[in-house]
Amino acid sequence: MKKSFLNIRYISWHNFLLDFRFYDPILILYFTKIAGSYSGGMAVYSIIFLCSAVFEVPTGIFSDLIGRRNTLILGSIATLFSVFFYAIANTYSILVLGAILEGLARSFYSGNNDSLLHDSLRENKLVNDYIHHKGITDSSSQLALAIVAIIGGLIAFFSFKLVLWLSILPAILGLLVSFKIIEPGLITKEKGDIFSHLKEALLLFWKNKKLRLLSLGGMIGFAQSESGYQFRSAFYQTLWPIWAIGIVKALGNLGASASFYWAGRIVKKFGEFQTVLISKVYSISTNIISTLFPSIISPVLMSSNSLFYGSGSTASNSLKQREYSNEQRATMASLDSLGGSIMFAIVSYSIGLVADKLTPAKGLLYLQVLAAISTFITFYLFRKESKNKTVKNFR
Repeated sequence: MKKSFLNIRYISWHNFLLDFRFYDPILILYFTKIAGSYSGGMAVYSIIFLCSAVFEVPTGIFSDLIGRRNTLILGSIATLFSVFFYAIANTYSILVLGAILEGLARSFYSGNNDSLLHDSLRENKLVNDYIHHKGITDSSSQLALAIVAIIGGLIAFFSFKLVLWLSILPAILGLLVSFKIIEPGLITKEKGDIFSHLKEALLLFWKNKKLRLLSLGGMIGFAQSESGYQFRSAFYQTLWPIWAIGIVKALGNLGASASFYWAGRIVKKFGEFQTVLISKVYSISTNIISTLFPSIISPVLMSSNSLFYGSGSTASNSLKQREYSNEQRATMASLDSLGGSIMFAIVSYSIGLVADKLTPAKGLLYLQVLAAISTFITFYLFRKESKNKTVKNFR
């Protein structure tokens, strides 16, 4: 095995530390407290993802040009400063500054980290095991979220500020781990200008209808699911006390961690499209029941979505990775994330407005329309691929 094989371990550690943020279970409550409304709180998330969208393509190109390791280090630095500004925030403007830096960090990670894993496996002739290792590395993030959900929820009962300050330490450790990353030797750093590089990536999207539809479904699904996940605590607060919110979020994160860890075996057994469809249908069903008939069991039912989230997310990522070119893998992934970030910014602010005018439950309920659209696109692609296989077998 080449030295780059160690990257699998380092990526897992980095993912763990990146999401080991004690403020995770109550961040929307913290934002809302400073902003004074749900829409103001969710607007901070909108800023995060709008900034991520602005920086998305340049950072994806940087990854292809300057390397995966350097890009990860830059993202880790931006993460550390974003957490710091959240911690010292006593006005909305400081929150916005932290949001801008978090958006920058997300753009550094989005196309780069999957490409780092893929290239490290490719160099070690293990690219066929991408789904397995992608699931394992992502499971570490969910494990971190499960741990901090319980601890952070309990600490937040006494002090919101303390959970923010405690989150700085893992951000520092994450930066240290990023320096351990080894640049995969198979990466060919492009020497052309960034505009021609971007043009080539866009042409590949234009020529590949399957990739376009996969990306569109993924963008819509991301905007819906991520907005819902970030806003859930506001809904949970209407049913459970603050100290208990962390418990139900921990259950969800543990379920997601297991789902990511076993994603390789699940996808191998059921297939990629089937795995994605199962995840989406179950999520829509439980979200509608939980919000249409809100009760004390709604948080538990809603968090059970996580049992299928990891495998569905990994399967979706694998489908797109197969369509990307090796030379522009990070750039193409960044273009995909660009659309998702823009959609998220719009959807997240909209859910805040609905919650202010109606209720948090209604905001989450209306999100299921987007989930249904994403599911339909996935089902269309699944049927089309099934027909193509049938024709080939017949011939």
